[in-house]
Amino acid sequence: LSVTFKSHPVTDDLVVVKDKAAIVQSVRNLFLTQKGERPFQPDLGSDITRLLFEPLDYGTAGLIRSAIYDVLGRYEPRIKVDTVVVTPIDDDNGFEVEMSYVIVGRDDTPVSVDFFLESTR
Repeated sequence: LSVTFKSHPVTDDLVVVKDKAAIVQSVRNLFLTQKGERPFQPDLGSDITRLLFEPLDYGTAGLIRSAIYDVLGRYEPRIKVDTVVVTPIDDDNGFEVEMSYVIVGRDDTPVSVDFFLESTR
C-alpha cells in the first residue's frame, strides 16, 4: 500500500504500489526505521539515524555505508546493491549518498538513487 494512503480516483480503494515504486518505498522505510522500533522485530531497521549525530567525517560516512549494505542485504532480497558512495558535506552538515542497485530477476538498467542525510534537531 502507498504510505500516503491516498484513494484511487475511480475505485476509491487505497492505491497499491508495485514494482520499482514498491522497492523504493521499502528501501526508504528500512533506512528510516531504527533498530528496536518495530515490536517483535528488534533487528529490523538500521542505525543510520543514530549515525547522523556522530562527527561529520569519512569514518562516519564509512559506518553509514556499512549500515546501508547491512540493512539492504538482510531485509531487501529483491535487489542487489552495486555501489554505495557516502560523502560528508561540511557546508550542509550532512552526508550525500549515491547508491545504485539492480532488481533481481529483471534485465532493467541499474536504478540510481541519490539522497541527502542530515540530522534534524
